[in-house]
Amino acid sequence: MASLFSSASRAAGVVSVAALVISLAACTPRPNGPEPVAEQFFAALATGDTGAAAELADHPEDARTALNQAWAGLQASGLDATILSSKYAEDTGSVAYRYTWHLPKDRTWTYDGQLNMIRDEGRWEVRWSATGLHPRLGENQTFALRADPPPRASVNERGGTNILVPGYRYNFALDAKAAGADLMSTARVVADTLRRFDNTLDPQRLAEQASSTKGPMSLVTLRQADRDAVFGAIGALPGVVVTLQPEMVPTDEHFAPALVDQVKKTVADELDGNPGWRIVTVNQNGVDVDVLNEVPGQPAPSVTVSLDRAVQNAAQNAVDITGKQAMIVVIKPSTGEILAVAQNAAADRDGPIATMGLYPPGSTFKIVTAGAAIERDMATPNTLLGCPGHLDIGQRTVPNYGGFDLGTVPMSRAFASSCNTTFAELASRMPPRGLTQAASQYGIGPDYKIAGIDTVSGSVPPTVNLTERTEDGFGQGKVLVSPFGMALAAATVAAGHTPIPQLIEGRETEITGDRQPIPPEVVDNLRPMMRLVVTNGTAKDLQGAGDVRGKTGEAEFNGGSHSWFAGYRGDMAFSALIVGGGSSEWAVRMLKGMFDSLPPDYLG
Repeated sequence: MASLFSSASRAAGVVSVAALVISLAACTPRPNGPEPVAEQFFAALATGDTGAAAELADHPEDARTALNQAWAGLQASGLDATILSSKYAEDTGSVAYRYTWHLPKDRTWTYDGQLNMIRDEGRWEVRWSATGLHPRLGENQTFALRADPPPRASVNERGGTNILVPGYRYNFALDAKAAGADLMSTARVVADTLRRFDNTLDPQRLAEQASSTKGPMSLVTLRQADRDAVFGAIGALPGVVVTLQPEMVPTDEHFAPALVDQVKKTVADELDGNPGWRIVTVNQNGVDVDVLNEVPGQPAPSVTVSLDRAVQNAAQNAVDITGKQAMIVVIKPSTGEILAVAQNAAADRDGPIATMGLYPPGSTFKIVTAGAAIERDMATPNTLLGCPGHLDIGQRTVPNYGGFDLGTVPMSRAFASSCNTTFAELASRMPPRGLTQAASQYGIGPDYKIAGIDTVSGSVPPTVNLTERTEDGFGQGKVLVSPFGMALAAATVAAGHTPIPQLIEGRETEITGDRQPIPPEVVDNLRPMMRLVVTNGTAKDLQGAGDVRGKTGEAEFNGGSHSWFAGYRGDMAFSALIVGGGSSEWAVRMLKGMFDSLPPDYLG
């Protein structure tokens, strides 16, 4: 036979005062057995009336104490009790039960046990022992609910290797009270040891500040490698307190550190899984004795970013051998995935300039000017155009680099040889918004809100006079573009449309600004022109690196010029910039270094 006892209703922290008692009609207990008293005990316990339940036991005070501790230790909001069976012989008996405790956060804990019964002077009582609450509960023990921290997910790059994993940072603090008479000597060693992380540390000031601070005074928080380097010197000093702080830590400190740190901040709230929990027995001293039930935590799904370890490392190695500020951005045209954002230490001093720094693009912008001329039926790759060494347009005299003069040549040849005069003349015949509209077709101008990375594509304002239009045509004037923007322009030619840039998988990119599609015939004409730049133009150093197509650029500024290259190979578009690098050949050689470090024909 079976009976069920449960709290009739539950709310947070509130136990019902009424019990639902259901007896199966086909199983009426024998009147002389222990089951009726057991039913009363379970009914009282199910409502949280531990006093009434305890009065049915042979040692009421012990029972009441144990029952109260159980409810409190479990933080229970309710209990269901089911009688599974009963038996007795003479004056002893037992009732098999099933308890289901209702715990915080909709958790439940169910188990079976046995309540021992005894008959004294014809009256059945609960023969109280700790096993009446749980078969494995010892005397002078009770329950405790333990919450386990939620497991954290990792962050990986597109190849599947982790770039961020759960780990720790180490906070060093100085506790004046714990240091006592050794405070000053400790402060001296601490200041000397930690000065590499904070050059303002002064022993006297440290001691004074620690003395006026209640509790330990935080000094610095270090990564594992730095902690290991200083712990031997100060870890055991009187008053030094080291505390572990859970944090996502990079697997490689040199892998796109600024970008990985921004990704960490972006996805921090998505990495915590569901916490686990345990029911343990504790003794009278509060020490855990046994685990009665354990539900492991569930980790959150890992987060994937589009960075490719092979490409990122190859790009980083390429920029690191350059002394001037240098950067490379790589985008996958078919998907818009950002495969690499690399900049060297010199560039890092000015922040994320690979994606946000704006520079005159020089002749790389001729991709846009040529495309606009083709779309407006001003020229085709085979149209013969002048490429004089110098050309006067309005108030501006436009020179070719070094004054070279090709005479009259097809536009494709003028493009491959980077004739400023040719593209200045074409731009001069376009309307004030002509290049502004054309640039937006290549992704330059719109604003991209990409999760995990800050970007600025560029600015191509409408021109107000002929001189501005002329200069914009070969990437000088008021045109400004970031390496990210030029990589996007190259990706547009490769894909036939501007891909939507993306870094964190599953996070949509928001785009504001005009984004007109690029006509297919424009792309079809640009691609062979960009190939000619490599096979028989200004980027010959990239011959042998596969089917690379692109455009070189040297953008002048007061005091020097920037070295540029933007292009694509297969399903990999890129731009390279050396700030103040001079001739474009240096950007070309830097890219060649990246290609040489990649697996053969990678995305080719």
